[in-house]
Amino acid sequence: MHETTQIHDGALEERLGHKFSQPALLEKALTHSSSVPELRGSGSEESSKDSLPMDNERLEFLGDAVLELLTSEYLLASFPEWSEGQLSKSRARIVNASSLEAAARRLRLGEHLRLGRGEEKTGGREKPTILADAFEAVVAAIYLDAGLGSTREILRRLLFEQALEERGESISESDRKSALQEFLQGRGQPPAEYRLAGESGPDHQKVFLIEVWVNGECMAAGEGSTKKEAEQRAARSALQQLEHAEPKG
Repeated sequence: MHETTQIHDGALEERLGHKFSQPALLEKALTHSSSVPELRGSGSEESSKDSLPMDNERLEFLGDAVLELLTSEYLLASFPEWSEGQLSKSRARIVNASSLEAAARRLRLGEHLRLGRGEEKTGGREKPTILADAFEAVVAAIYLDAGLGSTREILRRLLFEQALEERGESISESDRKSALQEFLQGRGQPPAEYRLAGESGPDHQKVFLIEVWVNGECMAAGEGSTKKEAEQRAARSALQQLEHAEPKG
C-alpha cells in the first residue's frame, strides 16, 4: 500500500506541474488522520521520527493561510477597480469548500489519499470535506517545498483561472449589481431598477432578458439562464457605459 501511494504520487506531481524535492511533504499532505493508527501499527511510516506531522491536518491549517494570501493578491492584481467588499466576496467564493473540492477532483486527489480502512469503506475518497482539506494540505506542501512563487503559479493555473472560467460569471461578474449601486450612490443618483423584459425557451432551459434602468432611462440589458445572472450582466454593461462616459482626469 505504501509503495503504491508513492508510484501514484508521480502521476499526481505531473498533474500538479511540480516535482517535490521533499517527497515526504506530499505524502503527509495525502495522509488522512484515519490512516495514522494503521500506518503506525504496520511500522511502514519511516518518517514518523521527523518533525513533520503524521497526518495532513497541520498542513491543512497552513494551506488555508497560503490560499487566503495568494487569492487576495490575485484578485487585487486582476480587478484593480473592485472595492474591499467585492474583493472579500470573491475571495470567499474562490477559497470555499466547494471550489477547493472541485480543484481536488480535477487533480484526482482522491485516488492518492491514504485512508484508514473504515474511511475507505464509507467512500472517503469521494467525500467533499476530505478532498477540500487535502487540497489545502497539498498547497501547503508545495509552499514548504518550493516557496511562494511556485505556489502562486500552480494556484493560478489550477484554481484561480478555473474559478474565473467555470464558476463564474461567478467571480468576474460577481456582484456587478453592488458595484453599479456604489457607482450611482457615490454620484448622488438613485439606485438602478431592474425590469424583466422577456423570457424565452422551454421551462427547463429558460433564458431571461433583464433591463437595467437608471434615472428613468434604460441603460442596458442582459440575458441569462436565471434572473440573477441576467441582472448581473445587465449591471455590468450599464456600469461599463457609465464609466466610459465619466470625464477623464
